[in-house]
Amino acid sequence: MRIAVDAAGGDHGPAVVVAGAVAGARRFGVALLLTGAEADVRRALADQDTSGIDILVEDAPETISGDEQAAQAVRRKPRSAIAVALDAVCDQRADALVSAGNSGAVMAGALLKLGRIRGVDRPAIAGYLPSMTGRTLVLDMGAVTDPRPQHLVQFAQMGSIYSEQALGVARPKVGLLSNGEEPSKGNQLVQETFPLLAAAPGIDFRGNVEGNDITRGVVDVVVTDGFTGNVALKTAEGAAALINATVRGRLTSSPLRKALAALLQPAFREARKELDYAEQGGAPLLGIDGVVIISHGRSNERAIASAVGVAKQSVEGDVPGTIARLMATLEPIPQATAAAG
Repeated sequence: MRIAVDAAGGDHGPAVVVAGAVAGARRFGVALLLTGAEADVRRALADQDTSGIDILVEDAPETISGDEQAAQAVRRKPRSAIAVALDAVCDQRADALVSAGNSGAVMAGALLKLGRIRGVDRPAIAGYLPSMTGRTLVLDMGAVTDPRPQHLVQFAQMGSIYSEQALGVARPKVGLLSNGEEPSKGNQLVQETFPLLAAAPGIDFRGNVEGNDITRGVVDVVVTDGFTGNVALKTAEGAAALINATVRGRLTSSPLRKALAALLQPAFREARKELDYAEQGGAPLLGIDGVVIISHGRSNERAIASAVGVAKQSVEGDVPGTIARLMATLEPIPQATAAAG
């Protein structure tokens, strides 16, 4: 199995991405295809122990900045690291893509080059947030900021399939993110989506859930629009960082507390690990006819390595094929009933 990694993506440059990709390849036993400016990629590789790892480098001298219009940039820059990596997946020279670059460009390029799974109108970024019972899958986390009700139903169907088939969650419970549990709560999108989810096949719908229910682990899958999901993700990351900094500050404020903290260090390490986004590494872009993993722009080496593992898991579980097969068995969502105002 070969994983294509956009070595030019991310806030920290090729050195960090390449180091993470190499670590991930060694940890998960996969080959790599690294795309980016060849000189920069090979310079980064020179600092790594690559013995025993099958690594190919493909030159991609063009770059897509974060402020460019995504779809236009992918078309105008066919030699960008994102486009070249997606070409490799499309041509079956690689089995999956991992990118911490411009997420809009990744999604636009994936739609252009790989296409959507039949029966899916919009793709969704499916990521985990920590909960008291483990982790909660939330989608969408930024792919579609202004979806229609039928899109949220498809998100729920894909999230259920992914949780059950790839992650082993038996009959995942699904909730619709709202500002109250009652069916009458929520904005127009939520209110129009609720009855569609309640009637949709292939979903164990448990009704509306609130933001605090995500971390309580009330359901296994939470569906929402990409704008709200992305805000929830960034808020959770900020809260985790705040808790970590506050606890560290309190536990090092006196010699006695430092001594006690030393005894509790293993427990603190485990807690940090559970709250650290780098442990997840990347989120699959569900609904695309191929495996595409989107990583955080500020991903460190550990996050990139973890994303390589997510990519391998998705390929081994044939996530796109499984979603395509199961979505094909479901009845179409009534468009007239679901149309947003």
